[in-house]
Amino acid sequence: RQYGGYEYSQQSGFVPPDMMQQQQPYTGQIYQPTPTYTPTSAQSFYGSNFEDEPPLLEELGINFDHIWQKTLTVLHPLKVADGSIMNETDLAGPMVFCLAFGATLLLAGKIQFGYVYGISAIGCVGMFCLLNLMSMTGVSFGCVASVLGYCLLPMILLSSFAIVFSLQGMTGIILTAGIIGWCSFSASKIFISALAMEGQQLLVAYPCALLYGVFALISVF
Repeated sequence: RQYGGYEYSQQSGFVPPDMMQQQQPYTGQIYQPTPTYTPTSAQSFYGSNFEDEPPLLEELGINFDHIWQKTLTVLHPLKVADGSIMNETDLAGPMVFCLAFGATLLLAGKIQFGYVYGISAIGCVGMFCLLNLMSMTGVSFGCVASVLGYCLLPMILLSSFAIVFSLQGMTGIILTAGIIGWCSFSASKIFISALAMEGQQLLVAYPCALLYGVFALISVF
């Protein structure tokens, strides 16, 4: 019904004509509204293809091929070190070698995990400062810690030998001196190749020998 230009509805009462003209029919369905936002697919958000994503170990900085090459470089003192591989902040191998060194000391009845990590931290800081003063290019702290940690591998052999035999005799002294020379020579060789410090290997090997000498004292006594 209409009264004075207004339409009357029994359910909603008086409705003005302008509101009646503005109403538009609803073309959607119940519980199915017209989508106004198209979500971005996971494939287009993360990349065109999940196969293009790098492996998880590579994102974490763990490369088993480089770890194996660094280990072989330490075990073979006369092998030429690859400076591009050695100049990396890889700490996976050094952490494993430090744990192995502490475990072998534990098997010999020496609980020295705190000394191992404390001496390692002090030695890394000292070598970091020294190498930055000696080299022209500079070196990162992670690279120093990585090289010193990898070159700890021969010291694990010494501590493993100390489980069965005593190192406080003449044979132990000779073996300990050889292991210290092995560790320091390998570390200095890697530092020289990574930092392009030709002719300074003896200067780098001396502080390395002092650091590994402290680890040798822990193993012997």
